[in-house]
Amino acid sequence: MPTIDGELKVVLVSKRFLVVDKPSGLLSVPGKGEQNQDCVARRAKVLVPQATGPFVVHRLDMETSGLMVLARDADAHRHLSRQFEARAVTKVYEAVLLGEVQGASGTISLPIRPDIDRRPYQIVDWENGREAVTRWRVLKREPAADGSPARTRVQFEPITGRTHQLRVHAAYPRAGGGSGKGGLGCPIVGDTLYGDGAASGPRLLLHAKLLGFIDPENRRPERCESVVPF
Repeated sequence: MPTIDGELKVVLVSKRFLVVDKPSGLLSVPGKGEQNQDCVARRAKVLVPQATGPFVVHRLDMETSGLMVLARDADAHRHLSRQFEARAVTKVYEAVLLGEVQGASGTISLPIRPDIDRRPYQIVDWENGREAVTRWRVLKREPAADGSPARTRVQFEPITGRTHQLRVHAAYPRAGGGSGKGGLGCPIVGDTLYGDGAASGPRLLLHAKLLGFIDPENRRPERCESVVPF
């Protein structure tokens, strides 16, 4: 079992939803087997036992930390889910990548789908993959020194919400010849699926640091932020 890096923190509670800060190592929803029942959904239920929910609106990978919104009732769940489906939610992540990212900012568009023989691994498939679009911007560069490889701190804004989207877009090789069909060619530090995980970091250095959406009760915009823990 992975080490859970801290407790589930409550960032914001309202009549219709709650926003939590998920630690790395905690599942979003229950998994298979008795040992995989601890998750955000179950812990959140303890926090708001009087609610008919909470209902998970979106998920973060187990290894990813950061902000999640959960609905406290079925109608709020429908309202929030429609915002995610319509790409009307603001989602900003921060990550540390292994290697030196070329360029300062850009947009990645690489269609992805599950590899049916290696689940949960995702692959780029130009014919059968689902559209996956990510905006990115370099925040800081750490040159190689004293035998340590270069690292690049990057901000990601996923326009779509595919499984492992940011991890695939970060690790996928850069495009040759200026075709624009490549990723950043630098896996996220600690990524055991798409990079040299164990050798480069104690956890996946990916954090959902900002989440913006419309309150289903009063239709006012909400904006929550979380301090990046690495």
